[in-house]
Amino acid sequence: MTTKTIVLVHGALTGASVWRHVCATLQADGHEVIAPALPLRTLDGDIAYLRRFLETLPGPLVVAGHSYAGSVISAPDALTPAVRALVFVAAFQQDAGETAGELNGKFPGSLLGPGNLLFRDYPGGQEAYLRPEVFAPAYAADVEPAEARVLAAAQRPFDPTALSQRFDRPATWRTLPSWAVIATADRSIPTETQRWMAGRAGSAVTEVDASHAVPLSRPDVVAQAIAESTKDVTAPCSG
Repeated sequence: MTTKTIVLVHGALTGASVWRHVCATLQADGHEVIAPALPLRTLDGDIAYLRRFLETLPGPLVVAGHSYAGSVISAPDALTPAVRALVFVAAFQQDAGETAGELNGKFPGSLLGPGNLLFRDYPGGQEAYLRPEVFAPAYAADVEPAEARVLAAAQRPFDPTALSQRFDRPATWRTLPSWAVIATADRSIPTETQRWMAGRAGSAVTEVDASHAVPLSRPDVVAQAIAESTKDVTAPCSG
């Protein structure tokens, strides 16, 4: 019997713990799950990091990305031949020559503008955080207020230059089957942007009334979409 592994990749501003409820649901249903932590410094760096991580795993693999991680898993250099399906969860579905920043501005509605960000120096550059007072409305409006405050205090900052970087080969979703969970109350990546990207990719779509923090607020819906993506992933592969 072939054992599938689900890889859950977090985006900017939250770490791998954003997947904790989804991970628990999938594990309870018998799935093998792992959730790496991205450096969040450059798009190329995150692509290289994920590739090396995936190389340590036997196939077949299903890879899900939330938010900015959708850009990472869209890049062909990020994946190994063991990857059989992709799931984009309130995520960018970036293509060659595009940037995440351009996609985020394609339709109105995002609260991730410079005025809502704090910038702090780190060795080698600057990293961005959401201002604590706007974290809940911008990212986690349907999460319990106490949890939203914890998320705001424990942000995983990102180097904003990653949102202006491109890859130059056709996206992974052009050749791999993909699923998309679209959050219809998202104030980080506008819902219309998510719909446009998923339509272009031909992804199987699930829409849910949720904020950008949909893995936390609606883990049942997210886990179901990921589980659905695994159903036809049965062929063994060498990785």
